Amino acid sequence: MTSKDEVLYTGKTHTTGGRDGFARSNDGELEIKLSRPGSGKPGTNPEQLFAAGWSACFLGALARAAGQHQVKLPTDAAVDAEVDLCTNGGEFFLRARLSIALPGIEHSLAQAIVADAHKICPYSKATRGNIDVELNVV
Repeated sequence: MTSKDEVLYTGKTHTTGGRDGFARSNDGELEIKLSRPGSGKPGTNPEQLFAAGWSACFLGALARAAGQHQVKLPTDAAVDAEVDLCTNGGEFFLRARLSIALPGIEHSLAQAIVADAHKICPYSKATRGNIDVELNVV
């Protein structure tokens, strides 16, 4: 962090029990039971939470990128995120796909907006070079 960095927000959570536990935000707005993927137990898992956070953030980045292209983001714009938990030789890793719908925007312009949003989005920046990411304009 440099002296010019401005912290806009800090999300704070407390988690116990790992993938079979419970997570709560410091403000009480998030209280969630965690469960292992495919366990059939009540609760969500870190991959779903990451997908939800990334898709929400990416929508914000899309709005900014659309504005840079002098286009208004459609109100029905949507991002479907898929985050895979993978293993290879006992090592765990993530892989992701984002499918982006920008109804009413010509396909090549939509692709340019998505590419720019991928440069803007903090989640995309955090994963760049760390996991395989596929972007699809649908």
